[in-house]
Amino acid sequence: MVLLHSNINKADKQAVEPVLVELEELEKRIAPRFARLEARIAALAYIKGLISPVERKNSWQLAEAIGDRDPYRFQHLLNRASWDADAVRDDLRDYVVEHLGDDNAVLIVDETGFLKQGDKSVGVQRQYSGTAGGTQNCQVGVFLVYASSVGHTFIDRELYLPKSWINDRQRCERAGVPENVEFATKLQLARKMLLRAVDANVPARWVCADALYGTDHRLRQFIEARGLHYVLAVSRDQTIWVGKSQHRVDAIIRKMDSSAWQTLSAGNGSKGERLYQWALATFEHPKNPELQRFVLARRKLENPTEITYYLVSAPVGTSLQEIVKVAGVRWTIESCFQSAKGEVGLDQYEVRSWQSWYRHITLSLLAHAFLTVLKASSVEVKKGELPAQNSLFEFKTKRGLYYL
Repeated sequence: MVLLHSNINKADKQAVEPVLVELEELEKRIAPRFARLEARIAALAYIKGLISPVERKNSWQLAEAIGDRDPYRFQHLLNRASWDADAVRDDLRDYVVEHLGDDNAVLIVDETGFLKQGDKSVGVQRQYSGTAGGTQNCQVGVFLVYASSVGHTFIDRELYLPKSWINDRQRCERAGVPENVEFATKLQLARKMLLRAVDANVPARWVCADALYGTDHRLRQFIEARGLHYVLAVSRDQTIWVGKSQHRVDAIIRKMDSSAWQTLSAGNGSKGERLYQWALATFEHPKNPELQRFVLARRKLENPTEITYYLVSAPVGTSLQEIVKVAGVRWTIESCFQSAKGEVGLDQYEVRSWQSWYRHITLSLLAHAFLTVLKASSVEVKKGELPAQNSLFEFKTKRGLYYL
């Protein structure tokens, strides 16, 4: 371990000691994934750099922080060294389940954008990014977060490769895109990651996502077919079958009596409890008598005309309170994106190729999971209650991690 500050005091050393022990355990977990000792040491140094207070988490800044004269070691790790980022991804998932595993956990899907200049970075083009609030020159990654009563962090990732890239094989070859990679929509990438989680027996009960994913009937069928339940946002014109006819979700909610609306908390946010009014319409499941389908609506207290709609599949008798709690968990992925970009350099890379993107992103997610596990081990959380969605900054400061 390299200390970034030599004047560390005794109290801070005591705070850092548990971190060193956990890092050693993490190193042992991923060590078999690296063909050479040098690459394994570089990977651990990279993770240490990502959780350090370095302002920019690119190869130059990280190298300077640990005393290297140049970034060659990290550039080699991300571009040329022999190791399997997908195998480390599996280690990441197992690590998270081991420490945060909960049979009632929620799997959350969402995408985020990475703003880029030029046209050389793999997958970059002008495309919509909610991160940027519009169409920008960027890359887009689709991510899967695991949220339990203990904590929340990432367990999977996929890079969205637009058709313009897939149709230009020379461009793909220059960026190191494998020949067997075909075009996949964000929805297909989401199903791919969810299937990996199910096949790995990740303990979970629910799936949450925003309307981009919730409006896809194939994704909803996919989730149910694998024994999971869902709370998925949909657009207001989304239809569902009621008997032998289809009805829009906004029309269903509009017909409900005003007394159907209840004020409930969607959990704690950075500014306290997130209070909304909620209404729930219940329907029989067309194929499974043990399940019910619901239309859930959420409106702001200060602006009741602004309504968000959800489709829900859950066991018969599931209460509005439980469904609202699950719906509120979806916001944890936004806090994960915020902390991963702000604390462990998720978006601060300077790589262009397919392999190097996956390598940096995977190590960054591993660093985020490491901090989340440390935080979970030092914070008592009541059973069934999600921890607050605040930044990891305060936790890192309290635990002396700014001395790493």
